[in-house]
Amino acid sequence: MGGKELEFEKYILAIITTKPEKVSGGGAPVFISKTDEEQDRIATTLARVMGGVVHDLENGVYFLVRH
Repeated sequence: MGGKELEFEKYILAIITTKPEKVSGGGAPVFISKTDEEQDRIATTLARVMGGVVHDLENGVYFLVRH
C-alpha cells in the first residue's frame, strides 16, 4: 500500500435504551424509549438514516455504530 496504513475508525452514533440508569456519560446522544417496540423502531430508523449498524447489549441498551 505504498507505505501508508489504512485506518478504520468506528463511531458510536447513538444509544437507544429502555433503561436510562444503565447509560452513563459519553459523547453519543441517548434516546430513551418507553417500550421494547419503540426502542426497536427508533434504532431501525436511526440506522437507516445515519448509515449505521445496531448492536443489542441484551440489557435494555442498543448502540448504533458506524463501522
